[in-house]
Amino acid sequence: MHAITIPEAGGPEALVWAEVPDPVPGEGEVLVDVVASAVNRADLLQRQGFYNPPPGSSPYPGLECAGRVTDIGPGVSGWQIGDEVCALLAGGGYAEQVVVPAGQLLPVPDGVDLVKAAALPEVTSTVWSNVFMISHLRPGETFLVHGGSSGIGTMAIQLAKAVGATVAVTAGSKVKLDFCSELGADILINYREQDFVEEIKKATDGAGADVILDNMGAKYLDRNVQSLATSGRLAIIGMQGGVKGELNIATLLNKRAAVTATSLRGRPAEEKATIVAAVREHVWPLLGAGHVRPIVDRTIPMSDAAAAHRVLEESSHIGKVLLVR
Repeated sequence: MHAITIPEAGGPEALVWAEVPDPVPGEGEVLVDVVASAVNRADLLQRQGFYNPPPGSSPYPGLECAGRVTDIGPGVSGWQIGDEVCALLAGGGYAEQVVVPAGQLLPVPDGVDLVKAAALPEVTSTVWSNVFMISHLRPGETFLVHGGSSGIGTMAIQLAKAVGATVAVTAGSKVKLDFCSELGADILINYREQDFVEEIKKATDGAGADVILDNMGAKYLDRNVQSLATSGRLAIIGMQGGVKGELNIATLLNKRAAVTATSLRGRPAEEKATIVAAVREHVWPLLGAGHVRPIVDRTIPMSDAAAAHRVLEESSHIGKVLLVR
């Protein structure tokens, strides 16, 4: 088969479409013929040499895909050859075929085509696990998501609205904020022109946000804590703004607040399977009913993955960028 390889770390030009050995499913695994994969910022870090795949997983980038089951390993039940699926991966989505633990497979939701289904596994798993399983967002609470127009952000807006939360977003342009508003965001903050701490306080009569989903890390740590309501929960899922920040413990104590940080890629397969099962139970019905939808900015041929990485680096997109075969 062919896959996107990274012979040497570097810029987008480091991505090389090359012939590689065919994968073979082992115990508890299935083989998926990939139709589409989505591009995530973790892929950019891997390309740059900063985020290696977990031991034993595929060396190729790609944290999610959609396609058809073409082979089934020993000990797998509930799936058949020919099933249309999407999958959460530890790597390997930028390829013609990928081996997937059966617990990380999802059926393509009703009303979603096979290509767009590639935009779902990573964002739904990330949002559901952090915002609902860990941070326990409840109806009537205020939820702030940074990068509201990103793949994570567009899904987070829709899921938070679906459970009855008030949604605040940050984004860097009117076009992106307008799109977030169309998805249901109630509080729109242009981080280039406004202080999100002040805006959240103003919009909530000084109370602050009950849950914050943050992709920035160190750069936003102190301001996020300032923005939290009493008993608020900050979930950190990225480090685009650096890895070392200063945390005011006194503020955290006074607010009786919590800060959590998680990553999805390196979790054991059993934990991923638990998250995927929860996503199937809670999110898939919302997709099937049309209350939530994948947001796809554009599709790019998989062999030209470099072009897709440039789009993400420019941050000109809204939602997900997909690689298609």
